Amino acid sequence: MNYKETIEYLFNSAPLFQNVGKDAYKEGLENTIALDDYFHSPHKKFRTIHVAGTNGKGSCSHTLAAILQSAGYKVGLYTSPHLVDFRERIRVNGMPVSEDFVIDFVAKHRTFFEPLHPSFFELTTAMAFHYFAEQAVDVAIIEVGLGGRLDCTNIIHPNLSIITNISFDHVQFLGNTLAKIASEKAGIIKLKTPVVIGETNDETRPVFLNRAKELEAPIYFAEEEKLINDITPLPEGGICYETASYGMLKGELGGLYQKKNTCTLLCAIQQLIKAGYRITEENIRQGFAHVCELTGLQGRWQRIAEHPITICDAGHNVGGIQYIVQQLKMQKYDRLHIVMGMVNDKDISGVLAMLPQEATYYFTQASVKRALPTSEFKKLAEKYGLKGNEFPNVETAFQAARKAADDKDFIFIGGSCFIVADLLTYLSKR
Repeated sequence: MNYKETIEYLFNSAPLFQNVGKDAYKEGLENTIALDDYFHSPHKKFRTIHVAGTNGKGSCSHTLAAILQSAGYKVGLYTSPHLVDFRERIRVNGMPVSEDFVIDFVAKHRTFFEPLHPSFFELTTAMAFHYFAEQAVDVAIIEVGLGGRLDCTNIIHPNLSIITNISFDHVQFLGNTLAKIASEKAGIIKLKTPVVIGETNDETRPVFLNRAKELEAPIYFAEEEKLINDITPLPEGGICYETASYGMLKGELGGLYQKKNTCTLLCAIQQLIKAGYRITEENIRQGFAHVCELTGLQGRWQRIAEHPITICDAGHNVGGIQYIVQQLKMQKYDRLHIVMGMVNDKDISGVLAMLPQEATYYFTQASVKRALPTSEFKKLAEKYGLKGNEFPNVETAFQAARKAADDKDFIFIGGSCFIVADLLTYLSKR
């Protein structure tokens, strides 16, 4: 098989969560342990940092990788989902895993893993760990796929665990209260291993404290450290942070939600330095300022065009959209155009209730089976006073918005990782 055929085999042979949702979710670590035994426990051959949370995992993981790369480490980075190409999920020093490795992995090992019927994520995790061991990385940043306690990444024993925040998402798997969701995320806390918590509330804080106490794990609450005094969004994109330890610190990522992520990261860096990582102030500045270049990160308040300013963002739940809405209010424009679609297992009503009624909407759907049909999305949106037209796919919706918008207008594309993925895929082919 060539690369295209191999990827189609992976997508079709192993249940892919982004396509089929709950049918791809496998509770338990039996397959993960079997795959790990088969590959001789590759995750034990390099240091790891584990990142969980409802929102912000991707931004934190990529920025941390960029900082460690700037410090001279050979860094593996495992994240999900991918936006344009499967290989984005597995990187070393920002470079995606090679097509040949993916082809060879499937060809050499399918006779073992096919009888297991692993999920797509179980198989991809095994591939990532095997690749990082083969590449002899110094450290790998491992992003949790879903939850934490039963996630197949949870066989690692990291130097540091990071839990960014807790909000309602994947409630059918993780529980319908913040405390239950926090308990699942807290499953990544390991014995006597420090953990940084980005955000808490009255429901989640006791969960983390109790779990850390049980495991004698030093616990640090980033929002209590007062590491950031103020932020200033920059006209060209990005944010300038006034920090307690580094003075003015420029971050390339521009979403308002990055303030929370940056606070979490600064706290995490303190713990990594305590653990013996060689990280200088200059490494930190380089990582924050050049995270996209160093790691290939896309889809975080990403400016894809000027005149009119056009932004896409992968925020896809109430916790993420609330910051996007705040940021839209800060923009200067004559008219606001929003290209939007969602998947069917999110709190769609919660998101729609937050969106600006004065915008013109271009309702659409992503090219995944979980996508909420455009007609249903439009009907729901109309109940919240949101007006616009239906479009069969992201490409036609985006083209319509571009055609309707004047130079002083503002276009936003989002609502789902997969809406952004379809947009970036379309743009990459132009």
